[in-house]
Amino acid sequence: MAKANTTLVVALTLTAALGGLLFGYDTAVISGAVASIDHNFINPMTGLSESWRGFLSGWTVSCALLGCVIGAGVAGPVSTKWGRKPTLMFAAVLFFVGSLGSAVPELGFGPIGGMGPAALVPFIVYRIIGGIGVGIASMISPLYIAEIAPPKIRGSLVTFQQIAIVGGMLVVYFVNWAIAIQGNDAWILSVGWRWMLASEVVPSLIFFGLMLFVPDTPRWYVIRGKDARALEVLKTLTDETEAKKTLKEIEQTLVQRTRPLLSFGALVLVVGIMLSVFQQLVGINAVLYYAPLMFKNLGASTDSAFLQTIVVGVAMVTFTVVSQLTVDRWGRKPLLITGSLVMAVSMLALGFLFNASGNGTASLQMSHAAGMWGLVAVVVYIAGFSLSWGPVVWVMLAEIFPNSIKGKAMAIAVAAQWIANLFVSITFKMLDGNSMLNTAFNHGFAYWLYGAASLVSAWFVMKYVPETMGRSLEAIQELWHHTPVDSK
Repeated sequence: MAKANTTLVVALTLTAALGGLLFGYDTAVISGAVASIDHNFINPMTGLSESWRGFLSGWTVSCALLGCVIGAGVAGPVSTKWGRKPTLMFAAVLFFVGSLGSAVPELGFGPIGGMGPAALVPFIVYRIIGGIGVGIASMISPLYIAEIAPPKIRGSLVTFQQIAIVGGMLVVYFVNWAIAIQGNDAWILSVGWRWMLASEVVPSLIFFGLMLFVPDTPRWYVIRGKDARALEVLKTLTDETEAKKTLKEIEQTLVQRTRPLLSFGALVLVVGIMLSVFQQLVGINAVLYYAPLMFKNLGASTDSAFLQTIVVGVAMVTFTVVSQLTVDRWGRKPLLITGSLVMAVSMLALGFLFNASGNGTASLQMSHAAGMWGLVAVVVYIAGFSLSWGPVVWVMLAEIFPNSIKGKAMAIAVAAQWIANLFVSITFKMLDGNSMLNTAFNHGFAYWLYGAASLVSAWFVMKYVPETMGRSLEAIQELWHHTPVDSK
């Protein structure tokens, strides 16, 4: 688009990216409620083994991820039938319901605060409902942005999604801290956690309201046979000549929209799935969900742990912005490989720091030093992730799949991401709460696993992932050197 209406494109991008902000908000808000969930729902249960108690705690904290898998799985066909815009509005409704319901899961079932473990089931149901919204937004927000963005700045615009995600996390870290300082630990365990979860209602309503004023994407209009409407939207985004040219390209690629999933070979699907899986196996959500717990394990007080979590959020936003400025200059592969190596070093170092801080002969001064260096290691890890695997994977998922299989392939890849996320999130609490492993490694074992996964992810990118920088969506299929089975 030689004469793109940059102002409008950016405005549409920012509106769609609010879905990413809610994605990040919902992901991180639970970090402030982990101890409260254990206190109110898990600890009162009797007769649970250590392993089962760890699993149930991890599942309760991460159950929203099951909803994410469902949401990502249905987002493709739903958005194809009803449109990208209505699907995002539906996600906003789910965010609202999930937030309010998880804050007061007893509502309609019993006295608020008086049900104990019996409120666990409705709490999980509401968290799953919110998770469905997250899964939908995680796929449709970057897809919407990619489908309205000019090729030359598409990478930068799609990274707005990740900036919004980490921005949502940073906002909620501040919100959780602001709520936490309103009372003591007992108040947080009884009341404060509810305000943390309920706070998501506000951005949900804002997102829904703004989505009322945006159009759907030109590619969706062509899918539904509304070429005239597609041309109208394209004319608002660029000049008439470029709009007609873009419409023709869309028509040529989307006329094949019923192609089989493996029309371009299996490798493109495998690459998309593994990018998603590695994004989680490097351990990012173990850090995001359990950051306050992690810092407490290194000796921090409750208030200090929440403040250190804010430092992590600031680092995440800062380096995601750096990624936005470099992704269309340095390329996707160099950023992914660099990020993998930085994360590997940081996670391995963090594991050793936990191990050292648990040495029975360690002095208080040594423990304090381990806590400070632990914060440094986490910030460096977050910087590596935010520069690379956080935003760049979403750029790649929006780019690598040919248009004629994009909806189905992206749905599978994003669903795989949430399955991997669920696996990491549940197993972290089981590993971190295992007395045998803690006796040997003092909470450090899981971080060594994430460091090893980071090294493997660097190898995978070097060997199998192509560079997509600067290519139009319509030219992406050429990367796979495979002629579709039914082409003429």
